[in-house]
Amino acid sequence: MKKIGFLTLLVTATLLLTLALPVSAAGPKPAPAVAAVPVPASPAVVAPQAPHPHIHEALEAMRAAKHHLESAVPEYHGHRAKAIEHLDAAIHEAEICEQEP
Repeated sequence: MKKIGFLTLLVTATLLLTLALPVSAAGPKPAPAVAAVPVPASPAVVAPQAPHPHIHEALEAMRAAKHHLESAVPEYHGHRAKAIEHLDAAIHEAEICEQEP
């Protein structure tokens, strides 16, 4: 009977130490740092942006698509040439749009 009591005490103490040591080893957590409030930049400091950034990106994409089509080997029954013509027209229109204020 004393062996069972001693084993119970030993197992309980082991469990308590196992649960308590990781908590005490971690120690107190540092206080979270307070985030600084961003200060809006003055208009003179802001870098100038392209007047039409989306149009510029679209132009780059259309030029890349045109390059891919031009490097494609088969003609695809004239559809590749027609697609290149349409891209040329779209690139021209986008360049005009980009030049406008």
